[in-house]
Amino acid sequence: MSEDAKTYRVLIFGKEGCQKCEVLKERLGKTLAKKEWADFEKQYLSVKTVDGLIAFSRAQCVNPSRIPAMVVTKRDPETGDYAFLPNPAPGVPDAVCMKSKLYQYLGLQTDYSTLGKGVISSKMITAVLGQALEL
Repeated sequence: MSEDAKTYRVLIFGKEGCQKCEVLKERLGKTLAKKEWADFEKQYLSVKTVDGLIAFSRAQCVNPSRIPAMVVTKRDPETGDYAFLPNPAPGVPDAVCMKSKLYQYLGLQTDYSTLGKGVISSKMITAVLGQALEL
């Protein structure tokens, strides 16, 4: 287990050639560069690779047609393994994340409806990261 492993790892699910996937990676990267998110790291996983598909399948609650998506995991200090954090309020309306919020785990998926417009905003990202710190 690495001594410098972060407490939280945000998994980004995407695929090559997906412009919205690049935007999410960039937004999350800029957010995590800020001091208050120093205990978070990101890991990009392409669903077109075996490792990415396995991790995506384990996430269970991400809709494949709503990629890009992100899910927050937390490291177990005993084992060093990362586990998905539960959504603390599944099914409860969220004024910031709206329909992008995942039901089972703490994370976001792209809402391509006219309401969501296919955007995962920086405000949504920080709202989810803030919830992770409260768990």
